Amino acid sequence: MGDLLLLRHGETAWTLSRQHTSHTDLPLTPHGEDEAARVAAVLRGHDIALALSSPLRRAVRTAELAGVSGPEIDPDLSEWDYGGYEGVTTAEIHRTRPTWNLWTDGVATGPADHPGESPEDVGRRADRVLARVEPLLRDPAVGDVLLVAHGHILRVLTARRLGLPPSAGSLFALDTGTVSRLGTEHGRPVIKAWNTTGAPASGAVSLSGAVPRPRRPVRNS
Repeated sequence: MGDLLLLRHGETAWTLSRQHTSHTDLPLTPHGEDEAARVAAVLRGHDIALALSSPLRRAVRTAELAGVSGPEIDPDLSEWDYGGYEGVTTAEIHRTRPTWNLWTDGVATGPADHPGESPEDVGRRADRVLARVEPLLRDPAVGDVLLVAHGHILRVLTARRLGLPPSAGSLFALDTGTVSRLGTEHGRPVIKAWNTTGAPASGAVSLSGAVPRPRRPVRNS
C-alpha cells in the first residue's frame, strides 16, 4: 500500500500576522518560498502516483517549488472557509468570545460567497478527498499520493484518515513548509512522520521522521 503525503504550503504574510486565511489568495513570502523549495529534498525518491493541490496560489506555488509536476487541482483541498473570521486573528475574536474554539465552535457567518464552514462541513470535504485517493492507496502496484494544501484542512483530513471526528484535528499542529506521512500498520491507518522539513544545504532528509530546525511560531493558514 502507498502512503499519503501531506504538504502544507509555505509561509505567507498572514501566517506571520496570525490572521485566518482561507479564500484570500496570498502569495508566499520569500521565507515561504525557501521553505517550499527545501521540501523538494524531502519528496525526492518517493514514487508519487498522484498529486492533488488546493486551487489557491500559495499551495500551487509550493507544489511548483517542491518539484511537484502538474498536480491536479481539487477544490475540496481549499482551506477551511472562515466566513466572518477571514482576516481576523484568534486574539481579536477572543475579545468578544473569550472561550471561542474553531474546532468546536466553527466560525461567524460571512458573506454569501463565503458563508463559513463548521468542523463537520470541512470533515465532509476531507472525506471526499480520502474516498478519491483510497483506491490508489490500496493498490500495491501504485506509489504514494501527495496532497498539497493548508494547515486546517490537512489537520481535519488527518483526523478523518485516522477514524477520528473532524474536531480531533486540533491534536495535530502543522507547520508551514512541512511534509507529513500517513501510512498503515497491520492494515490500520497510522502517522509515520509529522512536520518533516527540508534541511538547509547538504543535510540528508527522509520521511522517516521530523528533521529539527529553528522555526517561526505555528500560525493559521
